[in-house]
Amino acid sequence: MCVGNGETCKRVTQEGMQSLPCPSPSSCEWGGKAGCKPYGRLNVLIAEQDDAFGSFIFRTTGFNSIRTLSARLSYLKAVSGGLLSCLPLTMRLRGKSTTQSHRAPVYYVDITTRDGMTLEEAIAEAKTLHESRLAVGFDQAALEEAAKLGFENGAFEESEEELPEVLEEFFPEEGGAEGSSAASQVKTKQSLKDKLDSKAS
Repeated sequence: MCVGNGETCKRVTQEGMQSLPCPSPSSCEWGGKAGCKPYGRLNVLIAEQDDAFGSFIFRTTGFNSIRTLSARLSYLKAVSGGLLSCLPLTMRLRGKSTTQSHRAPVYYVDITTRDGMTLEEAIAEAKTLHESRLAVGFDQAALEEAAKLGFENGAFEESEEELPEVLEEFFPEEGGAEGSSAASQVKTKQSLKDKLDSKAS
């Protein structure tokens, strides 16, 4: 129905698709009624795959994952001199317990350098890759601009085919938004949190 970045949003209305102000989920009158929540998407390139432009999309509504990934990526970009796209990194699932979670494990995703590799080694490898890309004319800035325009041209990032899977992940108990035809197709399965909790126990 609506997706935004905290500044502007695209929303389906009776008048069609509209661009409107997006004050954030906690400050939006419409979003509060509709159950709007933060929604992070991280597109990552999987190493050693055939498709040079293929990516894995990590989706989350978890505050801990969104904050951790945002901060970590900012730090890595800064220390590498802007070579974030060349850094050899690994996504990690971490768990922690706090008094706020009543000592139950809370899982979040982090991103670090690859196993057995120091930050200095990762930066050196990123510089080598960056120089080899420049030598063959690979234009990372143009690629990122094209990707940005592609995301802006789409009404929503997810297609109708992906909707049942997204709804199942984020609304495992309700089965998605009420009245949604796609939501009715979602089968009741264990949520990711339930699976992780059972493994942890």
